[in-house]
Amino acid sequence: MNKTENQMLIIFGASGDLTARKLIPAIFNLYKDGQLPKNYVILGVSRSDLSDVEFRKKVVVESPYLKDELEKEADSFIKTFTDKLFYEDLGKDYDTDYIQLAKRISDLNTSHQTEHNHIFYLSTPPNLYEVVAKNLHDQGLSKEVKGWKRLIVEKPFGYSLETAKNLNNALHRYFEESQIYRIDHYLGKETVQNLLVTRFANSIFEPLWNRNYIHHVEITNAETVGVEKRGGYYDKSGALRDMFQSHLLQIVALVVMEPPIGADADEIRNEKVKALKSLRIMRDSKTLRKNTIRAQYMASVIDGKKIRGYREEPDVDPKSITETYAAIKFFVDNWRWADVPFYVRTAKRMPTKVTEIVIHFTSPHHQIFKDSEMANKDNKLIIRIQPDEGILIKFGVKVPGQGFKVERANLDFYYSSLVENHVMEAYERLLLDAMQGDATLYARADEVEAAWAFVDPILDYWKNGKGVKMYGYSAGVWGPQNEDDLMEGHGMWRNPGENLADDPGFCVLS
Repeated sequence: MNKTENQMLIIFGASGDLTARKLIPAIFNLYKDGQLPKNYVILGVSRSDLSDVEFRKKVVVESPYLKDELEKEADSFIKTFTDKLFYEDLGKDYDTDYIQLAKRISDLNTSHQTEHNHIFYLSTPPNLYEVVAKNLHDQGLSKEVKGWKRLIVEKPFGYSLETAKNLNNALHRYFEESQIYRIDHYLGKETVQNLLVTRFANSIFEPLWNRNYIHHVEITNAETVGVEKRGGYYDKSGALRDMFQSHLLQIVALVVMEPPIGADADEIRNEKVKALKSLRIMRDSKTLRKNTIRAQYMASVIDGKKIRGYREEPDVDPKSITETYAAIKFFVDNWRWADVPFYVRTAKRMPTKVTEIVIHFTSPHHQIFKDSEMANKDNKLIIRIQPDEGILIKFGVKVPGQGFKVERANLDFYYSSLVENHVMEAYERLLLDAMQGDATLYARADEVEAAWAFVDPILDYWKNGKGVKMYGYSAGVWGPQNEDDLMEGHGMWRNPGENLADDPGFCVLS
């Protein structure tokens, strides 16, 4: 186990929602589990006028996100934690000199002996990343003369390949690449990380993980919610930028990548970059028309409640052509995956909140049991990322009785069965990794750019292509009517239920 050194976490945008909702609860859980070092300090930084006491009340003592947890703990235990929190008001603008901030960091470092080890977490809009990085650099706060310095930035990392490159170049002027941690909370999920173990630690899978035995791969990310209060942001982003370019292509990279030389962060990230660069980029309009579908959710009634359509959401253009559903078919140009189609979709207002990977294995070339109805029931490996996290294998078994009637059976494993183990939440794992200098689950600059290189031509086609259609689907159904056309002879999408072992068809809403 890696050692967690004494250190300070400086959160920019600390008065925002992410700090109270995700970051502080994650750190509190690490504190409960004894994962924090002896000397640990959190310094919140933003433009709100708060004292140390007011900041502690906001994100801990009176936080609705920690209410249930705090009720289980003694007052002295809570006080020891809150005493680690401090606050610094930047004033009206993030683009100011950080002289006072540098002094506060220095004073806290001395009084709490954090050994000049600092993590700067930018929980701010992306347009402030360069501003904050520059001002930290100007005060010498990025230099590693004493201790180490790390910079964590949240997604979205760029809006296109060009903007991602510009942002990378800007950050590299003030921090080294080895200091920059681009966080993607999806990679903090245990089931995502377990992809590596499933593939590379099991001889029953790795020899089959190629075009000779895998027919096609299907990945679904579905959310039951709409855009909620993010209409203004989402209408400028869309499903392809918001989910596919970041979260889902990271998952694709883990499925596609070659075995790394070792478990070191750089070795794993090297293979992820190679995997993303091997995705066949679609450039011509005929290929893009055939292999991509975009759609928007429309008004519907679910359980007697009227649900607004996307164009009726607050801060959304009434004539918007921003997609809330994106489905992409693509291929990987390397020896392992040649001619194996990948189908990836992401959408809002689906019947079920779920993210899962489905590996469809090739049927036996010689079918002995032709009349058993198994011909179109392929073997599947299903890796459920959320909810009901686990792994499911579907295989054929003989039904008791005369003859050879074959039916599919399930062999499953659930993370919830590991009752003796605390399964870390995504932010807990990622923050602890950053504290220990483990960048395995963080995206590197070339990784981000490789993902954008694949996505950019699709976005350009959807924006500027001739006759590009925007389909509609009622809120609460599995996408537009033509979504199965993308599969081209590979059956239909697996429309997953809430439970991993479900085998649902189409969802019927009352």
